[in-house]
Amino acid sequence: MEIASLLIFAAALAVNAGSPGPSIAALVARVVTRGWRDVLPFLAAMWIGEGLWLTMAVFGLVVIAETFHHLFLAIKWLGIGYLLYLAWKMWTAPAASPEAPARGQGGGLGMFLTGMALTLGNPKIMVFYLALLPTIIDVTGVTLVGWAELTLAMFAVLIAVDMSWVAAAAQARRLIASPRAVRLANRAGATAMAGAAAAIATR
Repeated sequence: MEIASLLIFAAALAVNAGSPGPSIAALVARVVTRGWRDVLPFLAAMWIGEGLWLTMAVFGLVVIAETFHHLFLAIKWLGIGYLLYLAWKMWTAPAASPEAPARGQGGGLGMFLTGMALTLGNPKIMVFYLALLPTIIDVTGVTLVGWAELTLAMFAVLIAVDMSWVAAAAQARRLIASPRAVRLANRAGATAMAGAAAAIATR
């Protein structure tokens, strides 16, 4: 694939991924209240989910998304439900020190499944890959090698963008020192998490 096409794709994806949305809100809230290690399964699932949408768009598998529309809706609502559960856990969490071990508020598997559900059910992501990508790249002429190049470019952009958000949230977390500040961060994170769930539910 031509370098120019890859750069256009990467730039469009960076704008789409970098604009704050429900997934980013959930990511930042989780990092601020629980630390950056806690969100690695969530991030991995988001990246894999976007890879699935990219693959469907490149190989003309939009019919799959249309045929299994109700399945994607069910997956989305499972993710929303888990986000609301996490919001409740954050709201009721004790005001422990930010350096205390993060336990009992959603394991790695739960975070992975939530990230996958949000990515597969997020209309913003679906629209980009299934509707906008064909206007950016001639998907009818993409070979297997071209798909691999697009996928690598996608991972590079998403890792750079998402890890920037994680770094900013982790820095904010370091500023939290007192139990009162921890409690406020937990409540703010819970509100952001519930807001992310509501935003996805209403789209």
